[in-house]
Amino acid sequence: MAFTVRNLGKLTKNFKKNLILPSRLANSQSYEQLINSMPETRVTTLSNGMRVATEDYGFPTCTVGIWIDAGSRFETEKTNGTAHFLEHMAFKGTKRRTQTDLELEVENMGAHLNAYTSREQTVYYAKAFSKDLPKAVDILSDILQNSTLGESEIERERGVILREMQEVETNLQEVVFDHLHATAFQGTPLGRTILGPTENIKSITAKDLRDYINTHYKPSRMVLAAAGGVDHDELVKLAEQHFGSLRADTNTQVQGLEPCRFTGSEIRVRDDDMRLAHVAISVEGTSWSDADTIPLMVASTMLGSWDRSMGSGGNTGSRLAQDSAKFNLCHSFQAFNTCYADTGLWGVYFVTDRLKIDDFMISLHEEWMRLCTSVTEAEVNRAKNLLRTNILLQLDGSTPICEEIGRQLLVYNRRLPLAELEERIDAVNANVIRKVAMKYIYDQCPAISGVGPVEQLPDYNRTRGRMWLARF
Repeated sequence: MAFTVRNLGKLTKNFKKNLILPSRLANSQSYEQLINSMPETRVTTLSNGMRVATEDYGFPTCTVGIWIDAGSRFETEKTNGTAHFLEHMAFKGTKRRTQTDLELEVENMGAHLNAYTSREQTVYYAKAFSKDLPKAVDILSDILQNSTLGESEIERERGVILREMQEVETNLQEVVFDHLHATAFQGTPLGRTILGPTENIKSITAKDLRDYINTHYKPSRMVLAAAGGVDHDELVKLAEQHFGSLRADTNTQVQGLEPCRFTGSEIRVRDDDMRLAHVAISVEGTSWSDADTIPLMVASTMLGSWDRSMGSGGNTGSRLAQDSAKFNLCHSFQAFNTCYADTGLWGVYFVTDRLKIDDFMISLHEEWMRLCTSVTEAEVNRAKNLLRTNILLQLDGSTPICEEIGRQLLVYNRRLPLAELEERIDAVNANVIRKVAMKYIYDQCPAISGVGPVEQLPDYNRTRGRMWLARF
């Protein structure tokens, strides 16, 4: 379908240049030409070590944010929950702006201000009109460097976080994955939750928050990233103006990053009053930078995802989905591949009836063993095409692009070009999948977490015995 763009008005020449019409994409650009014509990622490092990265797509809007190499993994058992608590406090007022002033300024700009915390990163970002980029950077700088952390706001936010914890407990997928981390990485920082335990939330003080900032919020561990309609040189000047005074401290770049060992084990939280069982099973995966990460991504895509609302279950390329639809094995399942700095989790999460748990586990193990021994080129090619599509769909808009820039600079120390990613995906074949599956799946000890009516969840030794072909 073709369409015509009229009255571009004051949109930049760059926007006209990079605007990809469907007709142009279909008629004159191949997939290879498209990924090779993506805007350049420009990166500048300030004198204090902070990196500034942009991709200019010429849009009338932009997303700009601060990506910080600090999350719940950098906490101790006593301070677990501090990073997430600090994220909440960022919007409660600064020395220059009250909470009301901050909210009104953002809304008057028509902008969106948000933040999130993961196990290894903390992110603060804003989406605004391109002309308001200086205001957005000023606000981000203010909340990062000048938050008041007032006692009354801290006390009020305790209640907010405790209510958030109650809400998370109703999201059984989140609960299952927290349990999975707790058993897979037991005794290590990755085994702790992002929100932290209740007793920590009730005892965190302003000093704890300031200590976390002083220890981890260092320019060498920060990336100021922007995508959309952004001028790189302008953003560098803004970064010098607002973040140039931050004191460089390269010695803290890896502070708190303790090795996290994987332990084959399980956690069961049995509740027979629940209607459905929620289960996750995983082997140890790879870090972001591991050479096997891309093949494992392809293997995960081969398993795919499915739920009963999908009308195509029996006709998908995923054999696990076909079996689930044909034999009513589950209500839904999804494969996952979670990467961290030095390890990862690769597995499947599924929701099923209490009497179907073992049936699904048998089918899943059969698929895992097939990945190790007899996967075909046709299946691998299908998964590679689907993975390419998923990657491009995730870059639809300035916000996900900005997230990719910030995250990749932290985990890879560079922006991974789509052309390079395509080459690495294209290099995967059936033989590579079999070798990687044998390395990470075959005869390995899995980590398992189950919540709900999980009486039929097989004994761990039985599950472990199914991790090689002779013991079904």
